[in-house]
Amino acid sequence: MTRGKFITFEGAEGVGKSTQIALLKEKLENQGISLVVSREPGGTAGGKLIRELLLKGDVSRWTAKTEALLMAADRAQHVEELVRPNLESGTWMILDRYYDSSIAYQGAGRGIGIEKVRALQEFATDGLRPDLTILLDMDLDVSLKRALSREGDNSDAEDRFERMDKSFHQTLKQTFLDLASKEQDRFKVVDAGRNIEVIADDIWSIVQKRFELSS
Repeated sequence: MTRGKFITFEGAEGVGKSTQIALLKEKLENQGISLVVSREPGGTAGGKLIRELLLKGDVSRWTAKTEALLMAADRAQHVEELVRPNLESGTWMILDRYYDSSIAYQGAGRGIGIEKVRALQEFATDGLRPDLTILLDMDLDVSLKRALSREGDNSDAEDRFERMDKSFHQTLKQTFLDLASKEQDRFKVVDAGRNIEVIADDIWSIVQKRFELSS
């Protein structure tokens, strides 16, 4: 059986990942592709509990090391319970965040060190890498304003990371761009400051080309 394709979406807070994932999901399903959309943290029943721990409370609730270990625990369970089995059965997986977020958030933003966090991700995922990573990038002030004004999903209504200082978010943005520069075959950077449909069309063109899909 042909392995499913593995696509991840990355970016700073408020860049519109959820919207673009939903639009890509619709296009892929119109091609007859079986797929599952999930997110990290929180893609499994146990992961939802970890997400609650990570996102709620004061900014200083967890040390950087504890945060990194909680993220890795969520990811290990997610990969073993959901991601890898689906891929092996031929189902495509689209994830809202994967290990690049830990490298950016805990490795760089929280100062643990990129290589330390990268090694932890290798252990958590058994080396499972995405086939394609879409990095949504936009003006930081605009994305933070969007993130802080979001309403609706109660699980994300009090996000510790969104409330961290601007220098933290500047580090995230630059780290994502640095990661993309070093892995240009896997990463595709998309300007997320434009019209939603224009962004979606760009992403669809990237996915079509990478996986040789019809229009």
